[in-house]
Amino acid sequence: MASSKEFIDFVSDQVASACDDIRYRKMFGDYMLYCAGRPVFLICDDTVYVKQIPETMAIFSAHGVSPDAGVPYNGARPHWILDIENIALSVDMARELARVLPLPRPKKKPTPKQI
Repeated sequence: MASSKEFIDFVSDQVASACDDIRYRKMFGDYMLYCAGRPVFLICDDTVYVKQIPETMAIFSAHGVSPDAGVPYNGARPHWILDIENIALSVDMARELARVLPLPRPKKKPTPKQI
């Protein structure tokens, strides 16, 4: 089951104050939400996932939350599940991930084949 457009818009609205540039893109059959050009939330089946890195655990701990783990899709690494209805937690998470995660690598343009 793919995420609904309404849920993607809801997630975007919840973290709109995290940065000036909130966008999402359809990927993996579901969505990736970007903050300041960095991929911060993976959204699959109307569930928001964040990477299991020390920075995300620090944000959860600062908010007194013990997150559940989940696998967004077959073959994916486990991620933390984010309670997107907790606005303060979600905004802090988006800001921190936008600060620590790298920008995606630009796609290489194919070079013309030599004859």
